[in-house]
Amino acid sequence: MSDVPMVGDPVLAVAVRAARRAASVIVDAGRDLKRLPTFSKEHGEIAAAAGDEAKAAIVATIGAAFPEHAILGTDGDGSAEAKNPSPYKWIVDPIDGATNFAHGYPHYAVSVALAHGSDITHAAVLDPVHDELFTAVHGKGAQLNGAPIRVSACTRLEEALVGTVIPARGGGRTTAYLPIMTAVMRRCAGLRRAGACSLDLAYLAAGRLDGYFVTSLKAGDVAAGALLVKEAGGRVGDFAGGLEFLRTHEVIAAAPGLFTPLREAIAAARA
Repeated sequence: MSDVPMVGDPVLAVAVRAARRAASVIVDAGRDLKRLPTFSKEHGEIAAAAGDEAKAAIVATIGAAFPEHAILGTDGDGSAEAKNPSPYKWIVDPIDGATNFAHGYPHYAVSVALAHGSDITHAAVLDPVHDELFTAVHGKGAQLNGAPIRVSACTRLEEALVGTVIPARGGGRTTAYLPIMTAVMRRCAGLRRAGACSLDLAYLAAGRLDGYFVTSLKAGDVAAGALLVKEAGGRVGDFAGGLEFLRTHEVIAAAPGLFTPLREAIAAARA
């Protein structure tokens, strides 16, 4: 698929600009973090400030281009959506993988997506460590640094490399998650937990992972990655096989031939 239509998309250009401005903040803060003890007070303050500044950069960039749009993921109570009833909603995560970032573990990303109603139409996931920009526009495919990407051709769970997210401590979902993790781990070729959902889904879109599942998430973690996977030829759904994953907070994403085997393995573990 040609990358020309995507390059000329003005909405995607804003998403990419917002992601790059946030990444610039993150990269600068990362240099400062390297000079400080990991558990020092100043280290924690710099990491927290980086998230706030990256968020402000995204909001300023999107707000300048589309002042009438709502921006979600910038507060914890959903008040942005309540204040702005626009059908256009940006779903963002300034540092997906913030714990990784704070520890210098090189797997985190800026995630920016636009939804129109219930449909995600544009996505940008930027890995500032490796300078990898994953983009997608509904109906126009997915790309990595301007080159088209596709999900893997894997069809057997026994041959699949599967990503996951371990629920956060104290979130109450660990008990339900562990039997699923055990069941999938026993059947797949390998299980990976890297700590940044949007980037993991981007890896799935690029064929680096074959499948992915998560039992607890925020919309900002998965919105952009979900469009990347779909536009790269993969499938995304909830644990029931439907499309309510942003509401249920449960996601399965996989290469098309692996989606059903992975969903069935998870369903069996929950029975």
